[in-house]
Amino acid sequence: MHDQDSNLDHVAIKARIRELGRELGFAEIGVARAEPGAAVDRLRAWLAAGMHGEMDYMARHLELRARPQQLEAGTLTVISAALDYLPHDKAADAPGQAAISRYAQGRDYHKVVRNRLQKLASAIGELAGLYGYRVFSDSAPVMEVEYARQAGLGWRGKHTLLLSKHGSWRFLGEIYCDLPLPPDAPVDEHCGSCRACLDACPTGAIVAPYVVDARRCISYLTIELAGAIPEAFRPLLGNRIYGCDDCQTCCPWNRFARLGDPEFAPRHGLDSATLIELFAWSEQQFNDRLAGNPIRRIGHERWLRNIAVGLGNGPATNAAIGALRARADDASALVREHVAWALGRLGSAS
Repeated sequence: MHDQDSNLDHVAIKARIRELGRELGFAEIGVARAEPGAAVDRLRAWLAAGMHGEMDYMARHLELRARPQQLEAGTLTVISAALDYLPHDKAADAPGQAAISRYAQGRDYHKVVRNRLQKLASAIGELAGLYGYRVFSDSAPVMEVEYARQAGLGWRGKHTLLLSKHGSWRFLGEIYCDLPLPPDAPVDEHCGSCRACLDACPTGAIVAPYVVDARRCISYLTIELAGAIPEAFRPLLGNRIYGCDDCQTCCPWNRFARLGDPEFAPRHGLDSATLIELFAWSEQQFNDRLAGNPIRRIGHERWLRNIAVGLGNGPATNAAIGALRARADDASALVREHVAWALGRLGSAS
């Protein structure tokens, strides 16, 4: 545990932490008090409205989000870090191409961010002496957008993601610690009257500025939802088989986004693969090719479910119909049902 009576210059330590963060490739580092404040009430209201859908962990771990000290005893400060990830600036809009959210085309960000934060935390120990800390990368109940906002890394956009003058293509990570570092000041919001993200959302999931109904969100439907995708939403998914970037690609601030860390460069052609190619992957190929990629966590069954919907929304080519028919008797009832729907859409249910 850190000795609170030490005479260390915490302002100087914070400045050095920023330098170390830049050396490790982080775009920005900021500091906030470990007090989520009014954001907890907004989260409670969102949960009460049922907008989290089947993400039961959001409700189950509410108190850990509200009280950081319950997650890591002695926490006084949150060091918030942002890492740019934009791998390229082209959309998946060729006929039959699979659209995969840009954050998931390369290495799993959880590991990359956590490893770098661990290095930063160790370096802080060399500066400040023995101290208590814990590192997070979207891996625990942490109100990361709120802490990043408080730490001056940006503001909460109307799509609820962190937005800054360098856009929103950024991963966030945190170090909870017991060092009494001086907090940074939040920055002003710069969304103004813009409603580009609300208008661009294919399923109308941004039901009001700063409010996303996860049950309508394509990222939720293709990643978090375990069962059947509601039929009303299937045509709206288009060719999006893992996540959705529409609320980011339309954002005016993302004109100023910088290309991200090369760690997140696309692998296995995920930025250009066709739906038919990916639909042909066996479970073994899925697991092997997506080792170290966040997509692997949804499993082969949901992967096939999502691609079947994408094929059903595409052109009724012989190749698409043939690919779907080849999985019409899949071992999974979930896959069979979505394949049947897709064949029906393409006018070839027989």
